Amino acid sequence: MLGVETCSREIPCASPPLILVALVSFVAGPNAARAAAPPRHDQAPGFFRLKVGDLEVTALYDGTGAFDPHWLTGAKATLDGVVKALHEDPHMLDVADTGFLVNTGKQLILVDAGAGAWWGGGAFGRLAASLRSAGYTPEEVDIVLITHLHSDHLGGLTTQDGKRVFPNADVYVAKADSDFWLSPEIAAKAPKDAQPSFQSAQAIAKPYIKAGKWHTFSGSETIVDGMQLIPLPGHTPGHTGYEFSSKGQKSYFGATSSMHCASNCSIPRSLAIFDSDQAAALATRQQLLPELAREDVLIAGPHMLFPGLGRLHKEGSGYSWAPVVFTDQWVERAPSPQK
Repeated sequence: MLGVETCSREIPCASPPLILVALVSFVAGPNAARAAAPPRHDQAPGFFRLKVGDLEVTALYDGTGAFDPHWLTGAKATLDGVVKALHEDPHMLDVADTGFLVNTGKQLILVDAGAGAWWGGGAFGRLAASLRSAGYTPEEVDIVLITHLHSDHLGGLTTQDGKRVFPNADVYVAKADSDFWLSPEIAAKAPKDAQPSFQSAQAIAKPYIKAGKWHTFSGSETIVDGMQLIPLPGHTPGHTGYEFSSKGQKSYFGATSSMHCASNCSIPRSLAIFDSDQAAALATRQQLLPELAREDVLIAGPHMLFPGLGRLHKEGSGYSWAPVVFTDQWVERAPSPQK
């Protein structure tokens, strides 16, 4: 009946009944396909861009890590607050390392270059690949602005074998930072645990100095039209932020604190052992954070979780970080999150 073979002891079946084959295929087929699909471990490319006035700002992912709470210092009550907050949110001190590309329409300007292979034990060093994923090449970068000469902001400039990653770029850094970190005399007198920081800064800067591509500034001189230098002394001697203005909109590039907004924005009196002058670092933070919260400024923070773009809001005795909302669409302006 219905073309299905009839089997008996006298007439054995030459093949399984057709209806049985169909049932087996129906039941086993989809399940087998699902079981055979291997998991995928790749992620989306590490860039995110938006428009601020006429500027295109692109965040470039370099890597992620965690800030050791033992690196924080301050009054006991302040540190107790950090410990309590960590119990409530164990990921509070997770950090990223991010550089930011500003396309002015005439120049490509990179603010901070990530760690490269100079810091983090292989956890970082993805910025150049993120730049390519965003549609640019290292050779196209015209200017690199460095906030300070710690290797997690500087290392992406140079490979371990001494080659310039951005061969056509002019590098700008505060003279106070350059004079400090590149001085053999200061390095010789530095504590032993600080020696690697001096050695890496000098090795990273060397090929740009040799090529005549290393430049310093000491005042309010103009490097880029529409960009203002913001001195941020304390974390390092010449720590500097960069504020771009375009069509009445502002974007600020630099750390809003010595390290990470989760610890230093919500608890602004906490400091880091990396702060070379802790009194100056605290004074800088207490002046800077209210200004950023008061004005409608897009903040690009290299250690905020990627993409590191957002705004500050005053909240009690501290500040809250309001990140930009992710979108896969091109937006003309990053909206201000509601308070």
